Parts: sequence; C-alpha cells; structure tokens
Amino acid sequence: MPKAKLRAATVGGSADDIEATFYEAMQTGDLEKLMGCWADEDDIVCVHPGGPRLVGNAAIRAAFEALFTNGTINVKPEHVCKVESLTSAMHNLVERIVVLTNEGAQEALVLTTNVYQRTPQGWRMVAHHASPGAVAGAVDALSEPQVLH
Repeated sequence: MPKAKLRAATVGGSADDIEATFYEAMQTGDLEKLMGCWADEDDIVCVHPGGPRLVGNAAIRAAFEALFTNGTINVKPEHVCKVESLTSAMHNLVERIVVLTNEGAQEALVLTTNVYQRTPQGWRMVAHHASPGAVAGAVDALSEPQVLH
C-alpha cells in the first residue's frame, strides 16, 4: 500500500479531531502526525505568516520539516469560530505562540484559518492560512463579535 494511504488512515474523526492532532503535532515536532492531518490532494495550500503560498504535500512537508529543525512550536489555538457543513468545515482562530528568547518568553498572536474537507479517508485539512495577528493584550477584542448594523 502506498505511504500516503497508510498516512491518511492513521488520523480519523471530526474536523475538530484533525485540528487537535495538527496542533499537537506542532507542539511535539511530529512531522508524520502533522502530515497525516492533510488531504492527499495536489492542490492543498499552506501559508505561514509572511511566507509564500505553498501548494501540495511536498512543499508543505518541506516547510514544516524546516520549522521543526529549530525545535517544536509552542502554539495554542484559541477563540475558534467555526462554519461547518456535511462535507466541509472552516475554522478561524487565534494561535498563541510562545517563543523563548534571550529576554525570556515572548508571545505572538497569529490569525489563522483552517479549512477541512470530508474525504474518503475522513476529515482532512486542505488549507492552513496564518497571518501576523494583534499584540498579545488585544486578544479579548478579537473574541467579541463585531456588529456591522
């Protein structure tokens, strides 16, 4: 059986389960577990803050492999807003990332959209788009609904 099929069979459940596994894999630096969250499609997309658009499993794998050479990513998803249907789910959230520097722990907030589709192998991520977010003290403003009318 091809490796991609084995990988896809290792993660199952709901879009929420895939998202939890994705963030756990970033925190532990587990590249195989992280890639098991992605769909086996040529046109999956990942954009890291300030980075280029990465299309396809090979490009996404290489980017996360490079990130993990510097260690794990201490990231916690917060303030998740969801739009879900029978075959797709979109989660918009705030990633709280803690980076250890010579000055101590520094926090960054990243605004993220994760898109999932139901595939023959179960729910899988098809897009992860992350953008620089607000300063750490402004997270409460991000969680309150904005009323336009």
